[in-house]
Order: sequence, then C-alpha cells, then structure tokens
Amino acid sequence: MKGLILSGGAGTRLRPITHTAAKQLVPVANKPVLFYALDAMRAAGIVEVGIVVGDTRAEIEAAVGDGSRFGLVVTYLPQEAPLGLAHAVLISEAYLGDDPFVMYLGDNLLKEGITPFVEAFDADRPDALILLQKVADPKSYGIAELDGDGRVARLVEKPAEPRSDLALVGVYLFTPAVFESVKAIVPSARGELEITDAIQHMVDRGLNVEPHVVTGWWKDTGKLEDMLEANRLVLSTLEGDVRGELLETTLEGAVAVGPGSRLERCTVRGPAVIGAGCRLSDSFVGPYTSISDGVVVDHAELEHSIVLENSRISSLGARMTDSLIGRECVIARSQARPVAYRFLVGDRSRIGIL
Repeated sequence: MKGLILSGGAGTRLRPITHTAAKQLVPVANKPVLFYALDAMRAAGIVEVGIVVGDTRAEIEAAVGDGSRFGLVVTYLPQEAPLGLAHAVLISEAYLGDDPFVMYLGDNLLKEGITPFVEAFDADRPDALILLQKVADPKSYGIAELDGDGRVARLVEKPAEPRSDLALVGVYLFTPAVFESVKAIVPSARGELEITDAIQHMVDRGLNVEPHVVTGWWKDTGKLEDMLEANRLVLSTLEGDVRGELLETTLEGAVAVGPGSRLERCTVRGPAVIGAGCRLSDSFVGPYTSISDGVVVDHAELEHSIVLENSRISSLGARMTDSLIGRECVIARSQARPVAYRFLVGDRSRIGIL
C-alpha cells in the first residue's frame, strides 16, 4: 500500500500566516501538522508516500526532504492549481499505479492515527473505506448518509440542508477502482473535482464503499480556532522534558523546554512546550501554549496560544490568550511619544484592543 498526502492548498482561512508559509507546516505543539501525517503513514507500515504540492512546493520539500528521516521514501507530485481532492487523485495515478492507497489531507490530525483503518482495509478488502465523524455544523463538510443497514447511500459536499451529521474525515482508503470514478465526474459549481462526487460514483457503480465512524478526536486545522484546539488536544498528552536552563523559575504540570533555552523568574503552568534557544524572563506562560524556537518573552503573560519562531513578546499590559503569532513578529509596549497604537499588519489579520 502507498500513501498520498495532499499539501497543495493555499490555506486562505489561516491568512496572514499562510501568506508566507505553507498551512501544512504551521506547528501544533511545536511540530508541523504535515509531520503528524508522515508519522502516521510510517506507523501504519506505509513506506512509499507521494505528496501533492502546489505553490508552496519549495517550502514543503525543504522541510520534508526525501522522507528518510521519517523512515519514508517521498515523491513530490506537482498540482498546477488546487482543483479539488479528486483532481489530486487523478494526477497521482501514474505514481500510485495498481496499488491500493491511503489519501491523507496534510492539514488534518487524527488522534488514533491511521493504523486501525489500514488494518481494517486489509482485512475486509472493500473498494474504498471512508472515515466519518459526527459534527455540530454539517453544512461546512462533505457529508455521508447511511442507509438502514449502515451502508453508504449518498454523499453531498457542504449541503445547504444536511440530512446527516456524519462528516467525511480527511483520510480515505482506495483501491485503483477509484480512478475510473475520478475520470467520470465533472467539476462542481465551485470548479473543483470533488472527492464526494467520485465516491458517490463508486457507490452508484455498485462498488463496496465501507464507512468507519471515528471515535477519537479529529481536527481539520484550516482555521485559527481549530489550530488552537488541536494544539490543546496534542499538548494534553505531553510529558515533561526539561533540557534548558531554569533560574528562579517554577514549572507546574507537564512542561517541555528545549535545549539552549533559558527561563529566568518565570512561572510556566503546563501543559506547555517551549522550543530550543528561547529566552523567557519575568513572565507567565499558561496552559496549552506552544512557543517555537528562538522566541523571546519578557515581562509578559500568555496562555492558550501558539508563537512561531524568532518572535518577541515584551511588556504587555494584559495577558495574551487564544492567539497565533507568526514568525519573527514583535508584540511590545512602545515607549515612543506621543502615546499611540502603531501597527504593521498583514492582510486579514485580527487584533483585539484592550
């Protein structure tokens, strides 16, 4: 079995972060989301993995390389534009050949990984296996309707009037039978080849499409709120590991501190992770916070936030929370006169003022 990871999307819902970075490389608990997918592939015994890439190809290739450090053999499959999940399958046919494969959306996280579903697929040998989970807002997802016997009857992409609350999770398992279906469908109203249409075509052909309801958590990290929630869920499993230097600093709960970091006169209440080469002083770091490498924090309080590499947070007048701070950002109280707010803000940013 081969793996297919989709990493070609533009990440519009996470702008401005994704104006300068691939959404799949934004970290959760200081680890890029894409790396969780790669680790899940290897844990399931899959070694050959194709990564569908778009405009951010160079950045993803630089981060992943040939895949050897993940125990994988990675091949990059360029997609000229994000024309739908089924289009990504279509352009990957030559690479996938006659092998069954797992398709994994590169900005998704699954608590259970994919091993149990690969094992079920190997045991039952359906033509396709789809993962489903109950959601509160089915209008935002591809939705599956099951018949009285629990078989897949109908799939609809973002229905205006959902008749089911079972959303398609971003992991699919297929045999080569899917290629006939992706070639048979036409673009949807939004100009994309929808994977829901391809799977529906398989159902209409009388093929065996097996549903599995996911009981553990699943997160599509395409939005800020989901990114923070994924960070919280992953950090909930964190084990303490202090490799940096602590001076007059108190750690409470599970806290990880990377090598070369120095914390002075701080309180860190876990679960929280602080990367390598950070400098924190006279500060409070609260639960569910991820601080990436090279970050400086002084005279500040923050919690339930993600701070990316080489940023600085200094002398805030209030606690920062529920935030995603990009790379090399500066958030500091200014001493300049006259007293005024001064911002350099990218497109689609959100700023809360006290």
